[in-house]
Amino acid sequence: MNKNKVFPILLIFILALSFSSFAQEMNADAGKLYNEGNSQLKAGNYIGAIDNYQKALKIEKNYKIYYQMGIAYKKARKLEDSKNSFTECLKLKSDFINAYNGLGGTFFSLGDYSNAVSNFEKGLELAKDASTQKKFKKNISLTYGKLGEKEISNANSTKAIEYLNKAIEYNNSDAAYLKLAQLYSELGEWDKSISASENALKYKSKITIGGPYFYMGVSYKGKGDNSKAKEMFEKAKSDPTYKKNAEYELSLLK
Repeated sequence: MNKNKVFPILLIFILALSFSSFAQEMNADAGKLYNEGNSQLKAGNYIGAIDNYQKALKIEKNYKIYYQMGIAYKKARKLEDSKNSFTECLKLKSDFINAYNGLGGTFFSLGDYSNAVSNFEKGLELAKDASTQKKFKKNISLTYGKLGEKEISNANSTKAIEYLNKAIEYNNSDAAYLKLAQLYSELGEWDKSISASENALKYKSKITIGGPYFYMGVSYKGKGDNSKAKEMFEKAKSDPTYKKNAEYELSLLK
């Protein structure tokens, strides 16, 4: 599984396991079913958890039950039901930050990145502590990165660049910088491509080194600095992913 897709799910699950104590605020019978649902969720029995949450909701319509049920549905890969549960949660408590995270993560998994980023941004507006703000910013960055990828596939480089720059505005994403380096090199914006490549290396966490060096090579070649271009292509060819392309470029510079 692509790690970029995992992060929102992990954040939702971590938040989910902290809610058992809220049962004391509910009707006693609803609270008992809620706690049983939480136990089933923690044990990985998502269908059993959903069944208990549904029974609890027949007794009391409570935003916390809808929230936990949204998580259970998401874990069971019933994404439309998850979306509906988080939406019902927010109808009952519109300032519940965790539900914006849950709903954003569900939209993300559905590939609806526009609605995902909208909900993550609402959550960020409500976040008070730096740690939670950082998590929302990372989710927002990942989502704008996906929007950028979508526009690349649509051959809309202008919109792709706009989204990718938003991605790095929220978090220094090496993947977003690398995509920007590629797009700028294709547009002949050599200095911007070099800058993006340097930042991709600076903040490298998931990408390999070949991409940034390759696009720096292309850009230095475009600027007429063949010596620097050769240096970059030599570094790029140490990466198996870019080896053939780098060697081809080097053969043209002999």
